[in-house]
Amino acid sequence: MIRILQCVNIMDRAGLENMLMNYYRNIDRTKIQFDFLTHREEKGAYEDEIISMGGKVYHAPRLYPQNYPLYFKWMKYFFTKHPEYKIVHSHIDAMSYFPLLAAKKAGVPIRIAHSHSSKLDRDIKLPIKYFALKKLPFVSNVYCACGQKAGKFMFGSRRFSVIHNAIDLQKFSYDELKRKSKRDELDIEGDIFVIGHVGRYCYIKNQLFLIDVFSKVLQERQNCMLLLIGNGPDEAKIKLKINTLGINDKVRLLKNRDDVNELYQVMDVFVMPSLFEGLPVVGVEAQANGLPCILSNQISNEVILSDCVQMLDLEAGISAWKNAIMSANSKRSLDSINQLEVNGYNVVRESKKLSEYYNSLLKGVD
Repeated sequence: MIRILQCVNIMDRAGLENMLMNYYRNIDRTKIQFDFLTHREEKGAYEDEIISMGGKVYHAPRLYPQNYPLYFKWMKYFFTKHPEYKIVHSHIDAMSYFPLLAAKKAGVPIRIAHSHSSKLDRDIKLPIKYFALKKLPFVSNVYCACGQKAGKFMFGSRRFSVIHNAIDLQKFSYDELKRKSKRDELDIEGDIFVIGHVGRYCYIKNQLFLIDVFSKVLQERQNCMLLLIGNGPDEAKIKLKINTLGINDKVRLLKNRDDVNELYQVMDVFVMPSLFEGLPVVGVEAQANGLPCILSNQISNEVILSDCVQMLDLEAGISAWKNAIMSANSKRSLDSINQLEVNGYNVVRESKKLSEYYNSLLKGVD
């Protein structure tokens, strides 16, 4: 059995973590096992499931500058204790430099940097991220990305492999009975038009803009609601915005859900006005459900995998986004599952390809 060390921040329910779990659940675990190196002390939402499937979860020190000496000391000890890892696959974008540097020093032969985004997140660590991005080619020797835009952003002209953000298509397929049941559970009346969004509460996902758009929709259509699913650092700002606009009774915030596949059923349109993305998993999920999707053109157009998607420029402004929502046809696409299958987003098939990919990397490695 091959054990792959997947490096993440924390195994909570979010885009790249969902992608990893989709593959992990479907890969042949008698041949390939995933273990996870996280950079948080706290327990992630997926840890119990990982352990139940035979995986291990390790908690490294956080990647703060003041922690770097401790971090590299910890990582040196870790790789000394775990020589079984011949492949380290890191998913923390530019910051992958740090675990992959430790892996290189430890003699790990296959060190994969995986790009999941098309820009650097502009937080307090931005200068460090620029440094890490420049140095990444010196510590990684294999490059992967969720799509062409994300790969070219992080790796430039270097050769990289695309690993699709594949999902369990049938799990997200539309079901009229499930829609009615879930709406009943959430006390959503049948004629309410539900505008849905799934994403971490942060500036990249642009929920504050979406709330402004929704407030304009309400001026023309009262029997609608905004359903926001996620959690994150901007939760307080989002709640304040909702309170300021006086639309508390029209917005529902749902956190830490393990039933997101069922929540797509209650929506009538899916809206994602992100400032930038690679190829978001939730965009794939919403299309699998057949939902009409209105997505920012700052997201890679590789996300157009079916006839469900409309790309819209953020520069077009609030009124244009309001009009797009108002004119959205709430009927599901009947062919979206087949289109996603053809485009390579069936995780059952893609897991077999990933397994073959890992094995090919290990050819010639002792």
